[in-house]
Amino acid sequence: MQTKGFIKVITGFLVLICLFYMSFTFVANHYEDKAVEAAVKVAGKIDHSDKKYNDAYNGYIDSLSKEKVWLGYYTLQDVREKQLGLGLDLKGGMTATLELSVPDILVELSDKNETEKFKKAIEASKGSKDPVHAFCEAFKSNGGSNWQSIFGEKVAKIKENPSMSDNEVENVLKAEVKAQVKNTLNVLATRIQKMGITQPNFQELANSNRILVELPGVKDRERVKKMLQQTANLEFYQTYKYSEIANDFQKFMAAASGKKTEEPKAAAADSANAQAAADSAKKEAEPKVAEAKKVAAGDFDITKALQITGNGCVVGYAKEKDKAAIDEAIARYGVIRNDLKLCWDVKAQDNGYVALIALKTVNGRPSMTGDVVVDADTRFEQLKGQAVTMKMNDEGARQWSRLTGANIGRQVAVVLDDVVYSYPNVNQQIDGGDTEITGNFSVEEATDLANVLKSGKMVARPNIISERVIGPSLGEESIKSGVVSFVIALVLLMALMMMVYGVKAGNIANLGLILNLFFIVGVLASFQTVLTLPGIAGIVLTLGMAVDANVLIFERCKEELRNGKNLKAAVADGYKNAFSAIFDGNLTSIITGAILAAQCTGPVHGFAITLIVGICCSFFTAVFVTRLVLENFLNKNRFGFGTMTFTTNMVKNFLQNTKFDFVSKRGKTSVVVLVVAAVIIAMFFIRPLNLGIDFSGGRNYIVKFEKAVNANELDKLVKAEFGGDVTSSVITIDNDQTVRVSTNYKVKENTAKVDEEIQGMLFKVFKPYLGNLTEAQFSNNTGTEGDASKLGIVSVDAVGPSIADDMTREAVWAVFWSLVAMALYILLRFRNWAFSLGAVSAVALTSFIVIGFFTLHGLLPFSMEVDQTFIAAILTVIGYQINDTVVVFDRVREYRQLFPKQDLKITFNNALNSTLSRTMMTSLSTLLVLVVIFLFGGESIRAFNFAMILGVVFGTCASLFVAAPTAYALIQRSERKAK
Repeated sequence: MQTKGFIKVITGFLVLICLFYMSFTFVANHYEDKAVEAAVKVAGKIDHSDKKYNDAYNGYIDSLSKEKVWLGYYTLQDVREKQLGLGLDLKGGMTATLELSVPDILVELSDKNETEKFKKAIEASKGSKDPVHAFCEAFKSNGGSNWQSIFGEKVAKIKENPSMSDNEVENVLKAEVKAQVKNTLNVLATRIQKMGITQPNFQELANSNRILVELPGVKDRERVKKMLQQTANLEFYQTYKYSEIANDFQKFMAAASGKKTEEPKAAAADSANAQAAADSAKKEAEPKVAEAKKVAAGDFDITKALQITGNGCVVGYAKEKDKAAIDEAIARYGVIRNDLKLCWDVKAQDNGYVALIALKTVNGRPSMTGDVVVDADTRFEQLKGQAVTMKMNDEGARQWSRLTGANIGRQVAVVLDDVVYSYPNVNQQIDGGDTEITGNFSVEEATDLANVLKSGKMVARPNIISERVIGPSLGEESIKSGVVSFVIALVLLMALMMMVYGVKAGNIANLGLILNLFFIVGVLASFQTVLTLPGIAGIVLTLGMAVDANVLIFERCKEELRNGKNLKAAVADGYKNAFSAIFDGNLTSIITGAILAAQCTGPVHGFAITLIVGICCSFFTAVFVTRLVLENFLNKNRFGFGTMTFTTNMVKNFLQNTKFDFVSKRGKTSVVVLVVAAVIIAMFFIRPLNLGIDFSGGRNYIVKFEKAVNANELDKLVKAEFGGDVTSSVITIDNDQTVRVSTNYKVKENTAKVDEEIQGMLFKVFKPYLGNLTEAQFSNNTGTEGDASKLGIVSVDAVGPSIADDMTREAVWAVFWSLVAMALYILLRFRNWAFSLGAVSAVALTSFIVIGFFTLHGLLPFSMEVDQTFIAAILTVIGYQINDTVVVFDRVREYRQLFPKQDLKITFNNALNSTLSRTMMTSLSTLLVLVVIFLFGGESIRAFNFAMILGVVFGTCASLFVAAPTAYALIQRSERKAK
């Protein structure tokens, strides 16, 4: 090898880089242990639900966060940010997919335009896959043409170029929407960072207005959801005294209580209150449908629900449960006053009632907007408690001075996202631009409010369309199962290599495996990757596939030795002749990984990244590093390497000099394929695939019990509780003490209220099996209040119907593009479409068989849902099988160059037989790893591994009996036609 010096330098450099970045993880773990020790001294034990424990732990970390703790340069905060983090399934936490409403963004970009043409175009854009295009087309069809009058105020490009064509305007609006999605991502990242959450992941999902948020270690789910969904639209209003609107309001009350089924009055176009109610109804449409029906049917008495007090700007008080119906009544029965806007107070009084505040608008707008606020902070005041202080810019200071000067003796309201946070009395004109918000806040609430104001506002409220919450206790089990499966698989792989290729060659391969593992972890750490359980599975699978490179090399070395070459020449030619097959096989797997990374999110995305990194590292170690070590030992004849044979007495004759006629079996193979296809198609009708919530929408709850339970018995109870119209199921996972409940109950409503309702229904059903566990303990073990008992709900997964449809579409396209990419690559490498068709037909058959086996759901003792993880398994099977097939095709190409006049049938059979030992050895090593992960890797990836096991078994058969024979038949037919 001519580049030994260069390889040594690169290897040494990689080792140092990996050690440097891995060191942050060790240092972070050291201080993590110190923090736990400090917390245990205060609280007496590790208990994440104990406030004393949490305060002591956070206090220790905070006290050192700005201190330099590593290499005299990096602070503890730097170290924690650079460590190799643990994902949600290992650490617990929350992930959510947020969707921004494009119509809402367009409304904001138009400065809330009220023209009829604009409103109709906005309505037409709702529900469209391309809302901007739908809006533009509807606007034009309604006679709209003056884009500048709509967007000229806020969209600079349209303002500066009034002669823009319709297509140019559409492109500008699409760019503005994309920019707002990016701005939202940045705002959310800033907010979460200020909450102190380490290693969050924010990802803008391609070709959509969605953002994926992953927050490892989060415990307070509702607090985080609130932070994620606040637009931070800060406004300052003048207020009405109730006495000033009393007559008008009493007329409204009379109308609302007396008109039972009348249609709503026509509202004036500039009704700020009606518009606010409509916006609110749109954002949470599903929960308010019932309230709207109550009001329309006359079943709601507003005079009892709203208690009029007339104290200053407070109109009256109502219970939390009646707010939605009151909002509906206000929207339904017309305008009270054109410049009146009614908003609720942010917090209920001690008696549980919430104040309704009368705000005064100026031409339908607030007196001031929050754009002038440049900073916000918290402070404690003896009389007022926690307060949020705000600093305004010069223009804001002037506006605030005018506003307070004009309202001395009255109240001014501070409103955030149409919720009143404060409405203090103005005693004097305030200069300087400083003000504050008070409202009986806790320290946490005041801090969150200040962070929201500092991080900036979003033009539209992000809606959570799917979420997943995993408790820390489930994470601990995942770590244990992941580590156990990893250690067992590594030990067995190393033993297998020594058993098949001898101690010397086997240990060279094992050195490559260990170095490969070191490089994988180091590279992942340098990228600050968050490691997940599928990521660990990806590493273990990579190790299994990395063996393939060593197998290819050692099998070629054995061939060269059998051909009479000396050991050094055999090793040199073995590495040389195996290179093209290794390169092609690894590149096809990388293509699969790239498609997975591009098309999938969450754990599957993490698996794909780990797979790509692992393949690159294994290629480098197997092809270059192990060769460097082996040739060094051979040149110096150390440790008896000069007598290596690359085999052992146990397997030296295994599958050697075989003469199987694979090509002639294609007729019988076709019959078998047709029979299998017919059986699977029939199974699809008899037992349709069990679609997971990724593709159907709904909620999954993993529930742990103290003692064993009967899943069938619980399934009947849950079905009875949810009702016949609701699809629900209960299955056992991991052990008899853990079940997973799946339901599509109120699938379109992703609100805390519905979550609480479902968890309450589950508690009611499971209560006889929960011992002394309270409902709060049952519901809160996902991390919202603590996980001390480690029983009850330990994981929540919710997917809305819209994202389920998108996931289904993305999955189909991912498989399609993977097949296309494989076919194109093989065509490029082998210059014959017959090889492409042979490979794709074999891969398609294997995928079809694997999918068919998943119709056996319910018959096997583990979940067999078709979800994102299953699609990842199919794509990985495709990459693995193409790798297997490419090795055979590479040998066919080599033999055709060496023996151009040899009969085509003999060439194909010889190629299949000469690679048979490699094929079986690679399949055996990969199966060994997969079976270990299947048995010990935990429930969350068991179905994935089952699909992979099927893929390896049937993929190996398809490569031998379908791919090569199909390519042979097509090439033979083509050559006959050419003659």
